[in-house]
Amino acid sequence: MYSIRPATLDDIPLIRQLCFQVWPQTYASILQPAQIDFMLEWMYSPQSLQQQLQEGVNYLVCYDDEVPAGFAAFVDQGSGKFKLEKLYVLPAWQGKGAGKYLIAHILGLITPRGATSLQLQVNKQNAAKNFYGKIGFTVAKAAVFDIGHGFVMDDYVMELALPLQKALR
Repeated sequence: MYSIRPATLDDIPLIRQLCFQVWPQTYASILQPAQIDFMLEWMYSPQSLQQQLQEGVNYLVCYDDEVPAGFAAFVDQGSGKFKLEKLYVLPAWQGKGAGKYLIAHILGLITPRGATSLQLQVNKQNAAKNFYGKIGFTVAKAAVFDIGHGFVMDDYVMELALPLQKALR
């Protein structure tokens, strides 16, 4: 049975542990090792995670019973727009509903706050884009984001219009 709880500063080591278990298998065939290393440090160093949490990025940890299965992060961008910053599920729980459970939980948090959309970015070659499409996200645009040090993120920006017309299953 899945459960979710908000992450705190005390969860930074857990978030890093989960990330380092998911990222290599997710991005090894998509990104060069140097870019993976750069992005892990840029987004998941203890200092970066602390800053994100202090600036209002909402991290959630998903558990299967007492075992961490994944995490997500979202942020309020104002005017009813929210962004799913991160959604990572450990390989053993992929395809078993943990990702949908996290998104449904986030929708339950943001809908009462007047959310009109939930956006995300996904690498164009990441199989997760199919997962997002199945639950109602559509591609709003393709974009290349320069992240520095000679690296770019070649992504789709996907959006889920809210309120949903049908239940997330």
